[in-house]
Amino acid sequence: MKQTKILPLLLVFVLLNEAVLCLSLTGCQNNSSRPEPLSDTKLALNTYVTITLYDQKKQSLIDQCFDLIDQYEKTFSRTLDYSEISQINQSSDSSFSLSEDTEKILSTALDYARRTNGAFDPTIGTVSSLWNFSAASESETPLIPSDTQIQSALLHVNYQNLSIENHVLTKKDEKTVLDLGAIAKGYIADRLKEYLISQGVTSGIINLGGNVLCIGTKPDGKPFQIGIQKPFEEYSDTIGSISVSDCSVVSSGIYERCFRKDNHFYHHILDPSTGYPVENNLIAVTIISPASVDGDALSTSCMVLGLEKGKKLVESMDDTYAVFITDDYELHFTEGFEEKMMFQP
Repeated sequence: MKQTKILPLLLVFVLLNEAVLCLSLTGCQNNSSRPEPLSDTKLALNTYVTITLYDQKKQSLIDQCFDLIDQYEKTFSRTLDYSEISQINQSSDSSFSLSEDTEKILSTALDYARRTNGAFDPTIGTVSSLWNFSAASESETPLIPSDTQIQSALLHVNYQNLSIENHVLTKKDEKTVLDLGAIAKGYIADRLKEYLISQGVTSGIINLGGNVLCIGTKPDGKPFQIGIQKPFEEYSDTIGSISVSDCSVVSSGIYERCFRKDNHFYHHILDPSTGYPVENNLIAVTIISPASVDGDALSTSCMVLGLEKGKKLVESMDDTYAVFITDDYELHFTEGFEEKMMFQP
């Protein structure tokens, strides 16, 4: 969650979804019969975060959401030295008392690690810290670690080295480095939704840089229209749109943070078994689920697992759907996606 260069895709989703919502809610015209929503955008979590409220138009609610984001970042960040996760990573101790939120997010991460047999692994930190896919400036060269470094780091990537019991985390390997980057935004989005609902909000959008979480429906009772970006294309170019109410839409793709060097393409979705960017024919996955934490974990898991195993995983879960985009730009839907989500090309 280190704030360096803003990721292109994350800005795409902020702009794209706001444009789509503007079209569906107001027609992008001045219409006195349809009051404008209250919306605010700030830089957080290494991206642009937008909170939009349609009924409870209180700036104090949005301000509190950004305060909560700041608190969670100070808890889950791998790069902030004083965060709880960083303290665990830096310590040579084997046992750690966990805060409530850290226990919940780690327990969920370990559950997905077991479900995917390690395709999703929160202990990938020794490997992910070697790579740099987002140089701080255009003049900087993204970092490619040596194979020797990667193989050495892989020795400490194994979710089975972690266990949680009675609110205590135990690490079997003191060199294990936790990295919750593939699940933290989803968890945070869910907590923000809980807070806003507790304050009476019934219609809104939480957009954590592409992790879109809808609260209820549009003010007129109709579902929100969310666009799915076409990989490697211009920001406003969508491959389709879906109609959703009171659920999460999360996408992952190899085009989010990537670079090419020496005729080889590198991207940020790492395979925990190899330490290198995943190489299969998938270029993007979009997950629709009730909770954003599941969409976040599943989008990464499916990118690593590949099309067939990824579809099988998603179809094993209730009220959860996915569309996979392969490198030939063909769309592959899980059972029920097109009907339930009212997909429009």
